[in-house]
Amino acid sequence: MKIAIHGRNFPESARPYIQSMFDELAKRQVEVIISAGYREFLDNASVAHYSQITYTIEEGVLEADFIFSLGGDGTLLDAVTHVGPRQIPIVGINIGRLGFLATVAPNSVRLMIDALYNGQFSIDERTLVGVRSTPDIFGNLPFGLNDFTITRTQTSSMITVHSYLDGEFLNSYWADGIIISTPSGSTGYSLSCGGPVLLPQTNNFIITPISPHNLNVRPMIVMDSCQLAFEVESRSGNFLAALDSRSFTVDTSARISVQKETFVARLVKLSDDNFLNTLRSKLNWGWDIRN
Repeated sequence: MKIAIHGRNFPESARPYIQSMFDELAKRQVEVIISAGYREFLDNASVAHYSQITYTIEEGVLEADFIFSLGGDGTLLDAVTHVGPRQIPIVGINIGRLGFLATVAPNSVRLMIDALYNGQFSIDERTLVGVRSTPDIFGNLPFGLNDFTITRTQTSSMITVHSYLDGEFLNSYWADGIIISTPSGSTGYSLSCGGPVLLPQTNNFIITPISPHNLNVRPMIVMDSCQLAFEVESRSGNFLAALDSRSFTVDTSARISVQKETFVARLVKLSDDNFLNTLRSKLNWGWDIRN
């Protein structure tokens, strides 16, 4: 078995679990490849990882049976870009905070490795949002798992986002911006702006305005088979375009289209991993002294 590993810095309390993971992989003689930046961090943190093979963020993971993401949901979003169209299954180990996507607890890592060896897991295929633009904004990584956003820059006033659905005019959003969210991203930025929660396998996108000045507009759900297009007006002549955690300042002359990406992110789910349980535990849904 060959496993790629990517992560970020971790609290001291997580060190024993991470060391235990590498010890278990070494005992099973697993071939391990580590992202270059994370290997440097592990070396400085004195974690024995035994791997001599690294990959760079630019080249990504070329070949592996799984990629382990050690961190929070942001780290897993990074791992999605490292895998891209190769669709290597991603195991999210939650050493972060909330963890909607990274659901494996640090103290369950050995059990997780056993499950991978014994085939006791399933693959959850998640839709990605794809962005195409003129001029090109996101280079070789024009896709994201959570959302694509258009927002005003910090120094600009409200912007106007002219939006089109399959070539037909939809609306002009006078707002701080607009979010195009996948079902996976429905529990993120979109939710904080009043958007609905979607089950992961729902074949939809959510269009969520950010602080709209036209108060009668509300979040809207559309089929993910449609194509969205956007033109932006701003007094500053520019705006911010963000795809998950990657953001760029863009001139208002840019033309942007958004659609479902042609490939998916494949997340590993263990037997006790259930989205509804995650909602209740992470968002305290149903928390009531009467229950």
